[in-house]
Amino acid sequence: QVQLVESGGGLVQTGGSLRLSCSASGRTFSELNGAWFRQAPGKAREFVAAIIRSSGFAYYGEYMKDRFTISRDNAKTTVYLQMDNLNTDDTAVYYCAGDASGWGRLAENWDYWGQGTQVTVSA
Repeated sequence: QVQLVESGGGLVQTGGSLRLSCSASGRTFSELNGAWFRQAPGKAREFVAAIIRSSGFAYYGEYMKDRFTISRDNAKTTVYLQMDNLNTDDTAVYYCAGDASGWGRLAENWDYWGQGTQVTVSA
């Protein structure tokens, strides 16, 4: 059974940085593609970034690449999301997702989900 657990969320001021972590158990990120999505109140879930399990190739949602960086550790048990120069529009619950074969920017392509971690950016 695959479990994904996010951590690292919190309250940060505009212009600040946070690094989110997603730890996998049951399977590693050498077997799973990994991704981050976010959902703000009243809005649809939005693709942030993903990393391909075999190559480590990373791709990003629109307007995400200049401030967000997805990566994974050498053991491939954890995927990270480095977020810099945050603004109030980045306030959302951030979710980690994984899938053995699914990829792409649509949430329905991803089978496994964490419980989410809240990121709040104050003005």
